[in-house]
Amino acid sequence: MANYILIHGAWHTGDLLEDTASSIRSSGHNVFLPTVAGNRPGDSKSVGLEEAIQSIVDYITEKNISDIILMGHSYGGMIITGVADNIPDSIHRLIYWNAFVPNNGESLNSMVPQMYIDLFTKLKKPDGSVELPFSIWREAFINDADAELAKVAYDKLNPHPYNTFKDPISISKNPSEIEIPKSYINCTDDTAMPQSFPWHPRLSEKLGLFRLVQTTGSHELCFTNPSLLGQKILDAGKD
Repeated sequence: MANYILIHGAWHTGDLLEDTASSIRSSGHNVFLPTVAGNRPGDSKSVGLEEAIQSIVDYITEKNISDIILMGHSYGGMIITGVADNIPDSIHRLIYWNAFVPNNGESLNSMVPQMYIDLFTKLKKPDGSVELPFSIWREAFINDADAELAKVAYDKLNPHPYNTFKDPISISKNPSEIEIPKSYINCTDDTAMPQSFPWHPRLSEKLGLFRLVQTTGSHELCFTNPSLLGQKILDAGKD
């Protein structure tokens, strides 16, 4: 029995991974679904990356969870990289699911096309949050869903603190230098990043030595096929 902690992406909350977690739990494992600071109900939208990372470090230490298989989706890659740098002895393996892989001093924005930076700078609200336009969600994030599921899932999203995209990460070791086993799950239909600016191998190779697990599906496989995602997380997490 392993301890899995699944870290959601931007605009999401931990509970949106519940169907995937149920699939993993059916194999006898513990699964935890925290929500990162800035995405919890009532959180300030001025939260920065350091505070977001610290919220998961605090979650782990307060619950005294160890020997963790820590997965991060998309923006969650920023979070798990920072967590592993803070409490490496608590982590058994890192899993990046179509996730950002930052080196020291890099921000999420430094790894996305300029079109996204321009868009979110324009859309940023006075409270510091940005919302994902439905057109981008439908065409690029959840392109393998039908129209009804795309709308239902979109309505569950929440405004995201933009500072977490802009802030550079401060870590003592780059991911390729971290002495923790690593896996990368790549959904081959994921177009949240343009195909000329792909998740894999552009970002995955920054891990150094890693296990590659590939599957069909979009950036939002947690909605469109959560049981498949659960199996791929198990494949990525096994020793």
